[in-house]
Amino acid sequence: MRVVIVSDYDSASKKAASIIAKEIRSKPNAILGLATGSTPLGTYKELIRMHKKENLDFSRVRTFNLDEYYGLAPNHPQSYHRFMEENLFSKVNIKAANVHIPDGLTKDVGAFCRRYEEKIRRSGGIDIQLLGIGRDGHLGFNEPGSSLGSRTRLKTLTEETVRDNARFFSKTEDVPRLAITMGVGTILDARKLILIATGEAKAEAVRASIEGSVTAQVTASALQLHPSVICVLDEAASQLLTKRDYYKYVEKIAESVESEARI
Repeated sequence: MRVVIVSDYDSASKKAASIIAKEIRSKPNAILGLATGSTPLGTYKELIRMHKKENLDFSRVRTFNLDEYYGLAPNHPQSYHRFMEENLFSKVNIKAANVHIPDGLTKDVGAFCRRYEEKIRRSGGIDIQLLGIGRDGHLGFNEPGSSLGSRTRLKTLTEETVRDNARFFSKTEDVPRLAITMGVGTILDARKLILIATGEAKAEAVRASIEGSVTAQVTASALQLHPSVICVLDEAASQLLTKRDYYKYVEKIAESVESEARI
């Protein structure tokens, strides 16, 4: 696991965007796994800038989103379909046919989830998966206790997650209690993973996920089992890491080696 510690949210967003852009440029038909919420907004803003100013081409890119609230129509103001359209898809040259987001109105959840998994497999698998982390260490909507081998399915949200997401709704009662989410096992199938975490409120979840035991009670701890993970943290989110100085030292050495290689 590579741990990159930067100064602030803006720097973390730009770092994550640069990694994704490099993937797209090296593989124009890259399969991206995307996340929603406040964490990736800066990353999407930077990718949009790269598209407009640096000709980053999304025309052959295909995407699969982590999750969607169950019961919300795609045009609902708080649906993740709407979120992705407003914050990325409508501002780059991605084709609508290449975008995949769980259907919050599906009548047969089990069948839909199986088809979603099959679409990912038929695409060749996700090349790079973008992730945020919940304050309790969850990935997607894989709440504490989720199987680390789980696949796309319907999940009940914890009261803490409902409270955290209530800020996006008129009132807490409007927050859906169910969501369709990729499973932890689905996430771990991606060839590369990028986790972004910023702010003091995420520090304990970051510590538990990176330096704690691998446990279903902190689903992000499963990232320790993956061979290619980059955790992009700001100073506040990294403050509880016991090996913080070592992670910074490793990045300093890596930058030095990369600089010499370019000479």
